[in-house]
Amino acid sequence: MPATEQHYYYATGRRKSAVARVRLVLGDGVLLINGHPPSEYFGRRDLETVVTQPLRITDTVDRFAGTVKVLGGGVAGQAGAVCHGIARALVVADPELRAVLKKAGLLSRDPREKERKKPGLKRARKAPQYTKR
Repeated sequence: MPATEQHYYYATGRRKSAVARVRLVLGDGVLLINGHPPSEYFGRRDLETVVTQPLRITDTVDRFAGTVKVLGGGVAGQAGAVCHGIARALVVADPELRAVLKKAGLLSRDPREKERKKPGLKRARKAPQYTKR
């Protein structure tokens, strides 16, 4: 392998309508999401902890550096998609981490989606106000 070519581990993570494409390389632990650090991109501490959860559980925070491209959905869905993608990329990088990540529930995609609006209702379940007279 030439010196300029660097090996990376790729995975896709999904949550609601957000899709994250994660690329991990061996490095110093710098994580960039759409070109920004997680604290700057999400702006919320709880979402930053969600994103770094797979790295903290496997104790690989300083072992991997990564770039993430995420699109679609809102900030919470994007954070979940990034978390899912990082967990899957870690399994590609080191298959022995699979048991730890699976036990923590980070490898399974969250299947919950937005429920469709029904006819005659205001939203998926909210009915118009009932008037007796």
